Amino acid sequence: MLSLNAFSQVDQIYQTPPPEILSLVDINPQPLVRIDYANRYMVLLERSAFKTLDELAADEIRLAGLRINPETNSQGRKNFFYGIRVKNLETGAELPIEGLPDIIRLADFSFSPDGNKIVFTHTHDGNVQLWLVDLSAGKAKKLFGQRLNGSLGMPYLWCPASDALLVTVVPEGRGTAPNRKPLPKGPVVQESTGKKVPVRTWQDMLKNPYDEYLFEYYSTSTVLRIDVEGNRFPFLAPAIYSGLEYSPDGQYILVETIQKPFSYRVPYYRFAQMTAIHSHTGEFLYEFYNRPAIEDVSPSFDACEAGRRQISWRNDQPHTLYWVEAADGGDPNREAEIRDIVYQQQVGIDSPVKQLVTTQLRFSGITWGNDELAIVHEYWYKSRRILTSLFNPNRPEAPKDLIFDRSSEDLYADPGDFLTRRNEFNCQILWHDTRDGKLYLEGEGFSSEGNRPFLDAFDIKNKKTNRIWQAEGKADYEAIIRVIDPGKARMITSIESKFSNPNLRLRAGKKVSPLTDFQNPYADFGEKVLSRKVFYKRSDGVDLSATLYTPAGFKEGGNEKLPLLMWAYPREYKDAGQAGQVKDSPHRFVRLHYGSPVFWALRGFAVLDETSFPIVGEKEQQPNDTFMEQLVDNARAAIEYLASTGIADSRRVAVGGHSYGAFMVANLLAHSDLFAAGIARSGAYNRTLTPFGFQSEERTFWEAPEVYLKMSPFVHADQIKAPVLLIHGDADNNSGTFTMQTERLFAALNGLGKNARMVLLPYESHGYSARENVLHMLWETDEWLRKYVKEAVNGNID
Repeated sequence: MLSLNAFSQVDQIYQTPPPEILSLVDINPQPLVRIDYANRYMVLLERSAFKTLDELAADEIRLAGLRINPETNSQGRKNFFYGIRVKNLETGAELPIEGLPDIIRLADFSFSPDGNKIVFTHTHDGNVQLWLVDLSAGKAKKLFGQRLNGSLGMPYLWCPASDALLVTVVPEGRGTAPNRKPLPKGPVVQESTGKKVPVRTWQDMLKNPYDEYLFEYYSTSTVLRIDVEGNRFPFLAPAIYSGLEYSPDGQYILVETIQKPFSYRVPYYRFAQMTAIHSHTGEFLYEFYNRPAIEDVSPSFDACEAGRRQISWRNDQPHTLYWVEAADGGDPNREAEIRDIVYQQQVGIDSPVKQLVTTQLRFSGITWGNDELAIVHEYWYKSRRILTSLFNPNRPEAPKDLIFDRSSEDLYADPGDFLTRRNEFNCQILWHDTRDGKLYLEGEGFSSEGNRPFLDAFDIKNKKTNRIWQAEGKADYEAIIRVIDPGKARMITSIESKFSNPNLRLRAGKKVSPLTDFQNPYADFGEKVLSRKVFYKRSDGVDLSATLYTPAGFKEGGNEKLPLLMWAYPREYKDAGQAGQVKDSPHRFVRLHYGSPVFWALRGFAVLDETSFPIVGEKEQQPNDTFMEQLVDNARAAIEYLASTGIADSRRVAVGGHSYGAFMVANLLAHSDLFAAGIARSGAYNRTLTPFGFQSEERTFWEAPEVYLKMSPFVHADQIKAPVLLIHGDADNNSGTFTMQTERLFAALNGLGKNARMVLLPYESHGYSARENVLHMLWETDEWLRKYVKEAVNGNID
């Protein structure tokens, strides 16, 4: 039973939830499916639902926004696959693979550019090894058994010809890291020079020279070239490599390295960085750009650094670089007709720099086609405006041809994304049918009846679309996974329904052939629980919706009303009408994961999941200006709707949420009397500890102190009356949701004599992954709901 001694330390051993919950959560998920570029092979990667506590307890060094496993010299808390199968996509026959390790811990999986091979890392005895599988021969072998360096991410890169890889390895003779932290030679000093340098709250920053030493020790790599036979050749000297990218023709490499001095204020990817051009043999040719540390960029979402950014290769050219520079200096508050300018330059230090295109809003990407056709994407967060335009790379003086101008919040008007295909360089370019001047769009097909994915042809000349295919959406949900031939609507899709597992299908027009047959692991769940989409309105007329789950035997409108568990996550909008749009399909598979509230429909609750909690700020008003009023109005609308339909007992309602949802929970308990109890997981509760912005709030604390204080449930902890269960991982790495946030709120509630319980899950980060911790979290939640909601009236225990 749950121990509820007031204000006491509880020696708690791990518990497990009731059998009906345990039997559903303790199930391995279906394999992850990967298909090669030519649609010949389907690889199924077997995975586990949880990590072990031993895995989470492994040593971890926290440096510059990274968490590094010092034993393996790779990123900590990696997710592994524990089995691999390969099938012929056409015949469905499984292909035997010889030579795989008996016990495998697989990660960093990828196909070779030609699709004939796969490479992955295998972690064994504290060492990360590189393995290769020749798919045509059905044979696996270890390519490299010495220490890879994956501290900054993927430890290898395929060479374009598929005959070799560039591999980051621990430098020879590096030696061992000191076991003891050396005594300091003086204090750590940082100085403010009077220039404004606001930064958001980051986790795990460097703090002293010893941290600097460790960061350099673990992140420095030598780059080797290893061919598919396992032969090794020196390639690049030791450095901190943050990026390696071959030119499309494979003749050059864009090499990015992190430079000193390191910053104590921002994560490693904002450190000073040098971008250089090397030949395909590894020879240094010239320095392309030296970027200083990014420390002084405004926290505004429309702000960016000055100077060159997003340096990359044009996918449609052999070796042409392009990059973006802010014409407004990166300052969104500066009046400017042109925000960004895109430039290009062919390889060669003396090659001329050419302007390609300018943007009215902030640049957000280019989809390359050919010398005369490309698409530029622009976005402005403050207005939520998206612009999509055609332009001619050969005629930068010519005006762009605007084709879409819409709000990112207007899902019903979403035209989809332009299809791309692989060109002769194995790079993605626009799928352009030159015979009739068509491009192709695939989209989710948002509508008031639910999502119905589609495939459209787009006429370049008249800018009109013609629908090639659209999912029926009457009893199931079918999503496009890959388009093989758009003209013939030949695609790989995924089909699912509420209680039918998603499975891949090969579709050719109306003809459909199965590719997978994954069974529903929760087969009897659909017999025990009913679900449907419900729609209702807020008091100001904003449309709201949620997914309702009830026990199968429950009859609505009868004498019995159910206790209610409401689960939600607030979202900000600039348009009230768009806030009420339907954002999913009513036929999606009910996938049960550890964080789902749906389990409690089996425990006699009505469960309202994905409950709409829009926070709207139209025109000049910011959403958070009326955050609290809208938050309470959202909750009240849901409760009143379910009470009026005879489903929920309004005296027995609990609210739960994770992260920003937990922040929502604490605020609802402080500013309303709607709830009998709350469950808040891994939240932030004192906004003054995130003073330079949080979530979608761009203003600083000093610009809007009344907003920060009103939105901080810590400040209003004395108003919380309902019992609240606070759960947090004791090693949270998420920006802003330090574990201290929960500890401080609990200390406040404790001191104020409130009914609260704090559970800190050992070794867990922002999401939870160890089996013991997940099962215990579910037990804590179940006990809290039973004690304070299901068996309570008006929030008081009977």
